[in-house]
Formats: sequence, C-alpha cells, structure tokens
Amino acid sequence: MSRLGKLPIEMPTGVGAKIDGGYIIVNGPKGELKQKLHALIKVAIDNNIITVNPANIEEKGAKAFWGLYRSLLKNMVEGVSKGFEKKLEINGVGYKVAGGGQKLTFALGFSHPVEFELPAGINATVDGKFITVSGADKQVVGEMAAQIRKLKKPEPYKGKGIKYVDEVIRRKAGKTASK
Repeated sequence: MSRLGKLPIEMPTGVGAKIDGGYIIVNGPKGELKQKLHALIKVAIDNNIITVNPANIEEKGAKAFWGLYRSLLKNMVEGVSKGFEKKLEINGVGYKVAGGGQKLTFALGFSHPVEFELPAGINATVDGKFITVSGADKQVVGEMAAQIRKLKKPEPYKGKGIKYVDEVIRRKAGKTASK
C-alpha cells in the first residue's frame, strides 16, 4: 500500500479541479495546470478533496503510479494556489544579469552576452546578484533554474559561476608553490 497515495489532497478556496477526457485540470489564482492520467489510476473529486486510488491493485506498477500521481496532483494544487520559486546567485568579477520577466541577459565572462528566454507561465526577477525563478508548475520552475545554472556552473577554486542560494560549493585548494 502506498502511504502517500492514501492521503487525500485538500484544495484551498479559489482552487478548482475537473476531470476531462483522461486529463485532470486544476485552476486557481496563479494559473491553470493540466496532467494526463494513467490508465492504472482513478481520481475522484468530492467537496474540494481529491483522492487517488489504483484502478487495479494487483496490476504491476499500480502502487508506484498511485504515489506518483498523488504527489503530482498535490504539486499542481499547491502551484496554482501559492506558486513555486527557486533562487539563484551569481558570483564572480564582472558576472552580471539584467532583465526580468520572460528574458534575461547574462554577462558571464564570454566574448558575447548570453540571452535566456523563459517559457510562458514562468517569470524571473533580478535583484542585484540574485535571480528568482517563479511559476505555478514545479517541474518547469526547477528545469528553468537548472538551465540557468548550467550556463556557467560554479567552479570549485574561486566559486565563480551561478549557483542555487542554498547550495554549498566544496572549495579546493589551488596549486601551492614548492618550497
């Protein structure tokens, strides 16, 4: 039995959900999210409570999908009500970021500025050397933050690059002159 799958999902006020043609659609103040449902999973919506159950508990993989879809639906409900955000920090002499909203421009020590476009529904705000990526879809917010970090990964000798705010970079000692 899935311990997470058994837990019901309570929808806060202002959030609605409906099942339409094999998809579950959750909408709220931050937007609308849509997820295709697997054939091994049954979803029921009653009085602002979403319950997820396996269609056939004996089917192989049904228990795994049970917990997975419950977590996906919980993230959808939380995303359309509160939203998700990831914070990044840019470190290094001359490393800068400008812009905000859907387009960011980075100066990362390359011979050219790096332009980064964000998809619809995802916004970025720039505050000095900090970048905040926010949106309703947890998966897309995490993926965009990872793509931004990938532009210039932090290096272990001086710590220059783009890193998550809560990330710890293990520093290495550089070369030392022999005596």
